[in-house]
Amino acid sequence: MVEKSENMADLKYLFKRVINMNYKNMFSKINSIHKKTQKRRLSIFNDMRHCAVKYGAGYMDYDLFEMYNLTDDERNTYITRGRNNDLIKKFNNPEFGYIFQDKTIFNEKYQKFVKRDFILVKNAKKEEIINFLEKHPTFMAKPISGTCGKGILKINTKDYQSLDELYNFLIEKEHDFELEEIIIQHEKLNKIYAKAINTVRIVTILDDNSIPHVICAYFRIGNGSFVDNFNSGGMVAPVDEKRGIVLDKAIDKNKNLYDIHPLTKAKIKGFKFPDWDIALKMVKEASTITKEVRYVGWDVAFTPDGPIFVEGNDYPGHDIYQLPEHTPSKIGIWPKFSKALNDIEDKKSK
Repeated sequence: MVEKSENMADLKYLFKRVINMNYKNMFSKINSIHKKTQKRRLSIFNDMRHCAVKYGAGYMDYDLFEMYNLTDDERNTYITRGRNNDLIKKFNNPEFGYIFQDKTIFNEKYQKFVKRDFILVKNAKKEEIINFLEKHPTFMAKPISGTCGKGILKINTKDYQSLDELYNFLIEKEHDFELEEIIIQHEKLNKIYAKAINTVRIVTILDDNSIPHVICAYFRIGNGSFVDNFNSGGMVAPVDEKRGIVLDKAIDKNKNLYDIHPLTKAKIKGFKFPDWDIALKMVKEASTITKEVRYVGWDVAFTPDGPIFVEGNDYPGHDIYQLPEHTPSKIGIWPKFSKALNDIEDKKSK
């Protein structure tokens, strides 16, 4: 029931005036927050608007980070969608985004760190694809511009009557696949969860002197699926980017917390990644290759032969680094970004 002092028509009129906002979704979030906090809807809306103007926080950020429970000083410690977009505009030339958005182009440019076979179906001859299938009877088929793990298939040639039948499936018009050799995961990561390649996203910024800065890292863990993506049933946990140690429990999209993996019973908090120093060296070196794209999230897998890249992201996410369950002190990770940005500005002025 709407409070007597509020007028629903006036609220909806205000929502329509908010640029680039889906006011129906926004109103749904306001209703949800109202039910949890009993705060007046108009007060919530005004506070959302305040956070949008002052911190670049959209209504999704406001709800996800529970900004309604934060002071202004605490809110100022979060990297929001607006701040993330500002970093992308500052450091990433959109004309070079295709290098990261097309999986085949990325794999070719960063082959030194990818270290596995791959082939783009639409650009290959039939005999080349058949040769790949013979060499790799189990492989990954990835949409070349897919995100969030959507559309990825793990294919076994034994599930098809012939390689010709599989070939015909792969070249269908609605498919736009890149085929990749299966990654062999390090035994320590297999103990956490063996059915997916559990990756760490490591975020870097390259300064004007081509010096890379490692900002933060988080662990992405599979949970019932062959992908580790948070939006596909996976879990995430923060990582100490200097030492390569998981700092806290994992969380899934339903905000369930896991000290141990629900399927394997392996301990998550405190897990130390093998060859972390090599992984850091790798992302630092890679960050200097495409100097037109200087703010990148690298998805790193760990194998018996060392870390490798799964992919790079020229639009690093900002939300799951600082979920409330992982920020009991109510301090986000914007100070880590601020420190790097201040270091960059200091070097420019010298």
